[in-house]
Order: sequence, then structure tokens, then C-alpha cells
Amino acid sequence: MTQSAATAKETPNVASPCVRLCGLDAETGLCRGCFRTLDEITGWWKGSDEDRLAILAAVERRLQTAR
Repeated sequence: MTQSAATAKETPNVASPCVRLCGLDAETGLCRGCFRTLDEITGWWKGSDEDRLAILAAVERRLQTAR
């Protein structure tokens, strides 16, 4: 595999929703900054773009419910 192909495979196409306000809420188990679960946070870099898009959809649903 060429250097550019390896880099492209390792570089996610879906940006992380992390806003650097990390802290898990004891009641909800969600990060106060990005509204992801601990499993979603720790699995982000291992997941595919499809996995990341599913996480972002879950975050959006949580935000809609919280409003």
C-alpha cells in the first residue's frame, strides 16, 4: 500500500463531534460537551464512516429530545 493510500484509509471522512468540554453526566451517562456515550467516544476512531454517521444521528436525536 502506498503512503497516500494508507493515510487516506486512516483519515476519517466524518469529523468527531468533540468540542473539548469533556465530562460524563452521572444521570445520563452522556458527555456534557458532545452528547455521546463513553462507548461511542472510545469507539469513534475504530469505527467506519457509517458507524460515525450513526453516532452523529443518535447525538442529534438526543439533542432534539433535550430541547
